[in-house]
Amino acid sequence: MTLMKHLMGAAATLALTSGMALADPAIIFDLGGKFDKSFNEAAFNGAERWAKETGGTYKELEMQSEAQREQALRRLAESGANPVVMTGFAFGDVLAKVAPDFPDTKFAIIDMVVEQPNVKSVVFNEHEGSYLVGMLAGLASKTNTVGFIGGMDIPLIRKFGCGYAQGVKAVKPDATVVLNMTGTTPAAWNDPVKGAELAKAQKAQGADVIYAAAGGTGVGVLQTAADEGILSIGVDSNQNYMHPGKVLTSMLKRVDNAVYEAFKEGTDLKTGFNVMGLANDGVGYAMDENNASLVTPEMQAAVDAAAAKIKSGELVVHDYMSDNTCPAATF
Repeated sequence: MTLMKHLMGAAATLALTSGMALADPAIIFDLGGKFDKSFNEAAFNGAERWAKETGGTYKELEMQSEAQREQALRRLAESGANPVVMTGFAFGDVLAKVAPDFPDTKFAIIDMVVEQPNVKSVVFNEHEGSYLVGMLAGLASKTNTVGFIGGMDIPLIRKFGCGYAQGVKAVKPDATVVLNMTGTTPAAWNDPVKGAELAKAQKAQGADVIYAAAGGTGVGVLQTAADEGILSIGVDSNQNYMHPGKVLTSMLKRVDNAVYEAFKEGTDLKTGFNVMGLANDGVGYAMDENNASLVTPEMQAAVDAAAAKIKSGELVVHDYMSDNTCPAATF
């Protein structure tokens, strides 16, 4: 039985399961909701995997507005949840403020580094996974022009786009990569209509493969690509199933593994800085029955060979966030 308890008015709700132990974990989803088919949903899947394997229960909160972050985080900590996991860089400043007030509570944040003794910071080498799907885009393109549509224009999303462009250029040095961002505010994560408009504009410029790294906005990109007869690339979760035979692949960002491991560690959560990349299965690309006809064995072999070189250190993909430059494309 689930009791829905108001935190900050009718807009925000916290799901509390009766009989829950004080040390049960909790997760706060970022804007866009836990069923965004992308980043948040990957986090939700990790929490659900933990619950199914252990029989445990957890608390959850879906963000409805930016104003709720601090109070929501404090309420979860006060409720006894431990650890408290949050998805998204936007929790960084709030967590840095709240964590010292709850020294006995462990926190985990995804996509941001917060230097507090009771915080685990999990970041990903998104540029590595994006490089691989960029290779596939370049190999699949017939027009020699591919696109990238990001969500909010921040260095993290440029990191996706830059890695993608490098992968495209690795297999087609003369290819054109069209890059667009959806917006400059958090609303950019949940605007499928704008995503659709950008996808049509990129197709008009010749793009026949478009990679969306835009949360819920990407749903509009994938839908429009399918409608317009071009290919798309999903992100974070495996989105191949959304349009079988139309989604070339998906760049997997294993947020589910990050959440699962945090819940599994529980109150013994190992704090500090944690990087998830190709070498430890933190990122990758999706192959299944939905895209098998789109990726030839030769394409897959080329990408897997590059992945092996990245894992070994022989191939280093430039990280946009290291110096805010991208040698393969201009934003």
